[in-house]
Amino acid sequence: MNRHGFSLLIALAVLSLPFAGADHAAAEEPLRLRRDQNWLVIHAPWLPGEEIRIHYMEAYCRANSTDADWVEHTKIPHQSELLEQAPDGSRLVLLDRLADGVEARHEITAQADHVRFRVVLHNPTDKASEAHWAQPCVRLAAFTGFSDVFGKDADLDDYLPQCFVFVDGQLTRMPFSPWAKEARYTPGQVWCPAHVPRTDVNPRPLSPVVPSNGLIGCFSKGETHLFATAWEPYQELFQGVARCLHSDFRIAGLQPGETKQVRGVIYLLPNQVDALLTRYREDFPEHR
Repeated sequence: MNRHGFSLLIALAVLSLPFAGADHAAAEEPLRLRRDQNWLVIHAPWLPGEEIRIHYMEAYCRANSTDADWVEHTKIPHQSELLEQAPDGSRLVLLDRLADGVEARHEITAQADHVRFRVVLHNPTDKASEAHWAQPCVRLAAFTGFSDVFGKDADLDDYLPQCFVFVDGQLTRMPFSPWAKEARYTPGQVWCPAHVPRTDVNPRPLSPVVPSNGLIGCFSKGETHLFATAWEPYQELFQGVARCLHSDFRIAGLQPGETKQVRGVIYLLPNQVDALLTRYREDFPEHR
């Protein structure tokens, strides 16, 4: 056999081997965004469950909310409008108009393994706004490998062992002791950081534990990936009743003519907690 024939055999043998880079190449496909009514959808074929749906925004909220009626007191009605949408799904711009006149412009950008949020809130009125905090509700049933079925017989805590916050500097899986059980509304769990009054958070069971940082997250089905999110400034961390996790952002009111900015990140990474913490510290140096 001449050298050309030998080279051809080698090439055919290599082509017949499994393509080890296929999964890696698929994982490099960037995340994509779309708007579905009041839902922000993050999609990628490599993502466990293929998509994550976020009720965005679920609510803008008043202070003194920990022991108050959610509808009658806490929620400020709002309407949302899609202003811009990149054809490739890499960027969305939304405008929320609150009932008290405040406008919140959300610029959302998707990259390979994370989504960034930049929110500019402005009060164009001559009256102070009571908008004190706000919550994007991230639904994680599909990501963690559980059903999104609700009902009186559904176990809405089934995904909890996949979820975590950081306590005493260590990743701590839910549920853990102490675990609060009593509140105006149950179940669920709220963690209030030291800089926020404990009277101004979600009216769900409020943990006595103060989280070490502003990260909350979970592991995917099979624990191949992790989800985590953080905002600056942040109001609370929350595990809810829709197989959801929240890092809810802080507004602290808006005076007439005042403008404030808030930023957030959703991380969707391979299951490497050290890498997550490195990224988080770079993105949120204020949280140190």
